[in-house]
Amino acid sequence: LIKNEAAKLGFSFCGIAKASRLDEDEARLEKFLKNGFQGSMNYLENHYEKRLDPRLLVDDAKSVITFLFNYFPEKVQEEGIPKISKYAYGKDYHLVIKDSLKKFYTDLQQQLGSFNARGFVDSAPVLERSWAVKSGLGWIGKNGNFITKQQGSFFFIATLIVDIELEYDNEFVKDYCGTCTKCIDECPTEAILPNKVIDANKCISYHTIELKDAFINNGLKGKFDNWMFGCDICQDVCPWNRFSKPHSEQEFNPLPEILNLS
Repeated sequence: LIKNEAAKLGFSFCGIAKASRLDEDEARLEKFLKNGFQGSMNYLENHYEKRLDPRLLVDDAKSVITFLFNYFPEKVQEEGIPKISKYAYGKDYHLVIKDSLKKFYTDLQQQLGSFNARGFVDSAPVLERSWAVKSGLGWIGKNGNFITKQQGSFFFIATLIVDIELEYDNEFVKDYCGTCTKCIDECPTEAILPNKVIDANKCISYHTIELKDAFINNGLKGKFDNWMFGCDICQDVCPWNRFSKPHSEQEFNPLPEILNLS
C-alpha cells in the first residue's frame, strides 16, 4: 500500500526501515565533525543525538519511510556557459517534495486511520542516506552520494518518520562501486577523501552554495571548472549514472534562462 501510494505521487523508489539509533554512524559522524570537514556548516554540529536517533524527532517512532525522487533532466545546459547543478534547474525541490509528502501522509491516514508522522526533505537532523541504505534502496558511493543500481544517483531523498509498525525491507549490504575511482580522479579540487568522506572545505558545491564568505581558499583558485552554483562532476563521471532516466516532474523542468545563460 505504502509503495503504491508513493509511486502514484511520483516517487521513483520507496523503502521502509525500523526506527532505531544509528549506532554504526556515530563514529563516522564524530570523526567528520572532529576533522572540521563540515567547513562553516555549523548546523551539522547541532542536534547530534537527533541525527543518530529518529525516535527523538517523533514520539514513539516505529518506522522510517525513505523516498527517492528523480531529478535527472532531459536537457542540459549549453557548453561553455556558467554551470548550474542539475538539481537546481527548476523549482525549489524542498517545496515540491514537501507538498508530495503532505499529500502522501493525508492519503495514507484515510486508508490506515490516524497516526503521527513528520516528513523531512533535507531540512532536519536526519541521516537520510543511511536510512536509504537501511531501507534497501542502494548504497553510498565513494563520492558520498547515494546510488541506486537501477538509475544511478540523481535523486532527492525524503524521509517520513511514523509511529506505526510496518513491514521492513532488508538493508542494502553490497557496495557496487568496486575498484572504480572515477569520481575521486575527476574531482578538480580533490575534495573526495578515502572511506566515502567529503571535505567540504575543498568541495565546489560548498564554495558556490553553502559558504557565505567572499573568500576562496587560495589553493582552489582556478579549479572551479566554470561551476557557478553547485557541481555535478562526481555524478556525471559515475558509471552508474549511464542508467539515469529523465524525470517526469513538471516543476523540475529547466528554466530556459538556465539552459542558455549568457
